[in-house]
Amino acid sequence: MSDVFPGLARLADKFGIAQEFWDWKGRHVAIPAETIIEVLRAFDVDAATPELADAALTRLEDDRWLRAVPACTVVEESTGVHVDIHVPAGTEVLVHVQLESGETRPAWQSENTTPDRDVDGRTIGEATFWLGADLPTGYHRVVARTVEGVSHGSLIVTPSFVGFPASMRDRRVWGYGTQLYSVTSDESWGIGDLGDLADLITWSGTRQFAGYVLINPLHAAEPVPPLEPSPYLPASRRFVNPIYIRPEAIQEFATLGKSHRNDVHALQKKARAAAEASGIVDRNAVWPLKLEALRIIYRTGMRPARRIAFDDFRRREGVGLRNFAVWSALCVAHGQRWNEWPEDLQRPSSPEVARFAEEHAEDVDFFEWLQWVAQGQVADAQATATQVGMPVGIVSDLAVGVHRLGAETWMMPDVFASGMSVGAPPDQYNQAGQDWGQPPWRPDKLSELSYAPFRAMVSAALRGVGGVRVDHIIGLFRLWWVPEGGGPTVGTYVRNNHEAMVGILALEARRAQALIVGEDLGTVEPWVRDYLARRGILGTSVLWFEADEHGQPLAADRWREYCMASVTTHDLPPTLGYLAGDHVRLREDLGLLTEPLEAELAHAKREQADWLGTLMRYGLLSPERADDPVEVMLALHRYLLLTPSKVLLANLTDAVGERRTQNQPGTVDEYPNWRIPLSDLNGTRIQLEDVFTADLPKRLAAVMNGLDEQPESRWEA
Repeated sequence: MSDVFPGLARLADKFGIAQEFWDWKGRHVAIPAETIIEVLRAFDVDAATPELADAALTRLEDDRWLRAVPACTVVEESTGVHVDIHVPAGTEVLVHVQLESGETRPAWQSENTTPDRDVDGRTIGEATFWLGADLPTGYHRVVARTVEGVSHGSLIVTPSFVGFPASMRDRRVWGYGTQLYSVTSDESWGIGDLGDLADLITWSGTRQFAGYVLINPLHAAEPVPPLEPSPYLPASRRFVNPIYIRPEAIQEFATLGKSHRNDVHALQKKARAAAEASGIVDRNAVWPLKLEALRIIYRTGMRPARRIAFDDFRRREGVGLRNFAVWSALCVAHGQRWNEWPEDLQRPSSPEVARFAEEHAEDVDFFEWLQWVAQGQVADAQATATQVGMPVGIVSDLAVGVHRLGAETWMMPDVFASGMSVGAPPDQYNQAGQDWGQPPWRPDKLSELSYAPFRAMVSAALRGVGGVRVDHIIGLFRLWWVPEGGGPTVGTYVRNNHEAMVGILALEARRAQALIVGEDLGTVEPWVRDYLARRGILGTSVLWFEADEHGQPLAADRWREYCMASVTTHDLPPTLGYLAGDHVRLREDLGLLTEPLEAELAHAKREQADWLGTLMRYGLLSPERADDPVEVMLALHRYLLLTPSKVLLANLTDAVGERRTQNQPGTVDEYPNWRIPLSDLNGTRIQLEDVFTADLPKRLAAVMNGLDEQPESRWEA
């Protein structure tokens, strides 16, 4: 069976499931019925036959009429909205809006000629109410009083426009992007940490005149090895990975006795030696040693004011933090895969889980403490950015999804689509498609929960930082769902409620006065970028992907103003590696090319020749230096300054001359993804202290600042 019958098509439309799409080569692709049926099964809908599909449609409409007030209504400020209320036919209803401030606003009944509906032996009527166009932004409630009692539904009023934070003063800023774990120093534990981030901010803000530092997601990973190396496949996006904690920066470290301080120093020495011996970013070797040190510091206790602050943190984070800490303790006791735990422990609400938490109270408290410490060190690094005059500071990354057996799927299993994985259809750079191994959120469940999980995640991501880059922001509009076992080529797009999700992102950003950047690379419907620009959310422009309608380098004056513009990205080699064709040869070595190597290399050569010609026409590169990769790299960054883009990005890997890519999409362990330490022009691992004194970063900073030579201080005459 491959033809889509009418009932199946209507269900697909109802749940936002695509029945067709156009691929990266512009070819029309029809989605087979089997794929749509499989995706609907993840929504708990059986549509295997026309009869079952029709019955499902009837049941869904009946359920809508049985709900007095819609679970969640989202509207932009100043636009207003009508809401349909369902009551026993012929009875009265009073409706008002209760604002989050406690104030109430009236609602006005509008004409509604929809006939009554019989549902389960009851006759139900529908009344429509206008909620007004002057409601303030925020999380409010629609309240309906009927003969059956009081019913509530969420009303979220979102800002129409975010724009730039006031601290930017509408000026252009540039910053460095880096994978924090790869940036180590003489004081860290073989993996870059939040102390290194603060030092990187100090240097880049004072010596380089950068306005922000973009880092990889800091999301929480597994509490015990083996640790997932990808920061984009976390256990939870709401919490922080404590591997980034600098133990010696914790206040309680200063109160340790000499013996315990020596123990911590010995553990640090072992961690650094293990990291150096491995030649990669070896989380599995370093984390157990750091975890042991953190337990030593935790057990020393806290002075009263610190304990008060910690207790307040726990109350603010509520049940989410508690469940995450319990999950962490359960992982230590029973292993990482919660679907292999005793059945009574696979639900956070079970009495056995509560009993486990009581019996392991110290462990639970410890994992909550780790979150408090980690979030405090993030805030300290952001305070450093403020002190050195950065207008934005830390821009953290927000991953697309989570590990299918991580904390979030244990804490909220019903919110995720069972049997589905998020990925991407084939494109130019990943011609076999991608399966990221992450279960998607169910849009219908998010709406039922008034987007509470999404709101908590976004709020946490913005806490203590100056901005957020949303990886694959197109996922707020639609995601490529892949049925498990089918492979990425047999998936389909499923739409999310972008008005709600982008709106909540805008609301939280306005409250945090934060910069929001959406990574909108890849296959994107044209209207999506226009929509994001209208909402004041920046897109992403990578030089190698910016081409005009003839496939030529996009003229500088045609680049977007509302975007973060860069030469390269973490899914490609740094610029020197890209110029050398490393990305093509690596994909050939890994068996990822579907076109002959020679053809791909020739294509890369033509692409580079087009850009070299463009750089020379703009007077950014002299012909006699066109064979010098470093000069070409600097010239490419000069090109960014000619664009109207308000936020420019230089990668720290380019500043030190690194060639290796951090991630090769389409692979897991075939390439050491997310485990590449920062190295210099010679391929030698480089410490942060060496970056501070190197010459190439000064040259790149001068380019980004539009100067001939970078001064030692902005305060020099």
